[in-house]
Amino acid sequence: MTGLTAEGTPLREASEVAEFARRCFRPAAADRVGVELEFLVFDRAATAGHVPLARVERALPALPGGSRVTFEPGGQLELSGPPGPLRDAIALLSADVTAVREALRAAGLALAGVGLDPVRPAFRQLRLPRYEAMAEFLGVPYGPLMMCSTASIQVNLDLGARPATRWERAHAFGPVLMAAFANSPLSGGRPCGWMSGRQAVWDHLDRTRTSLVPTSGDPAADWAEYLLDARLMLVREDEERYRPIRDGSTFRDWLDADGERRPTAEDLLYHATTLFPPVRPRGWLEIRYLDAQHPATWPVCVAVTHALVTDDRAADAALAAMEPLLCRQLWEVAARCGLADPRLHRAAEACFRAALEALPRLGVTNGLVAEVAAFADRHVTTGRSPAADLMAPMSKGRVPTWLNDEG
Repeated sequence: MTGLTAEGTPLREASEVAEFARRCFRPAAADRVGVELEFLVFDRAATAGHVPLARVERALPALPGGSRVTFEPGGQLELSGPPGPLRDAIALLSADVTAVREALRAAGLALAGVGLDPVRPAFRQLRLPRYEAMAEFLGVPYGPLMMCSTASIQVNLDLGARPATRWERAHAFGPVLMAAFANSPLSGGRPCGWMSGRQAVWDHLDRTRTSLVPTSGDPAADWAEYLLDARLMLVREDEERYRPIRDGSTFRDWLDADGERRPTAEDLLYHATTLFPPVRPRGWLEIRYLDAQHPATWPVCVAVTHALVTDDRAADAALAAMEPLLCRQLWEVAARCGLADPRLHRAAEACFRAALEALPRLGVTNGLVAEVAAFADRHVTTGRSPAADLMAPMSKGRVPTWLNDEG
């Protein structure tokens, strides 16, 4: 998706931050979805060890769908598919996931679609300057866990003709979607006390950059205040040097200071990339609160999220069936309990009914509609988030559930 440009001119006042925030919410005529999938990579014969990045890179094939391949600091593999209409975006990325799974399997490796590494301690493989400074800022233990042990699905959606409406929906359905796709209950080989242990890690980081952006009805103004009040993490000195800021100062403090170097538009744009709220505006919506899913079932997560946020009839039907104020009250409950919470269970049933009704008119294949229905039968109707399956007792000698990438 097309990003925002920035110039190196110094900023003088908060109104310039507000203008930047307004540009993050420009209406869009298109209605595309872009998907970024993160996976943990394991050696099938030695699951307790970390797989060197070089080994993964050697095994990767040419990708037929055109996805971009990157790695997170701990070696998590990320596939970023080309944005497009829902059906096309899923088809292209699915082809690439299949190619990667087959190539890694031939090399003795497996993709694990879980939100938090279930057995291995955090171990950073990438030593880029940005990551060095980020690690110093975030501190232990949650900084290394976030950087090296978590994996997610990020769903990027165009803002449409009414950006504020989609912004509100992305937040309103957040707890329900987080609960329905909670998939990270293990850490260190044991239950961690959360259905989404990945979200618990994020919640223990600097809350000025990971908490919800307020939703007062004026999303641009809310985002501007969030940008101003978030602590500075890094200041980029040049392409190779990043300086962590450890004194707790915010971007507003920097803007108001009388120092030798004032922040520039480029500094603001970079500051925005270091903020990680559950929903982040960047000229499109980044939905960031979803755990990584099994390599065969991630399209269900993308399709349901897209339908609820972008389809008016689906959104209206789902919201009408949800309890008032659900969206602002149950984020932590969703991460901790998943669909075991009866309020989230009821809301998820309404959301999946609405999404299933919408998907045919959104142009998805009959096969994907059937996959969504099967996921609903297995997890939503029963009130069992995918995390519950990962905690099921395992017979001796069987492949761990989280490592089984067949299907």
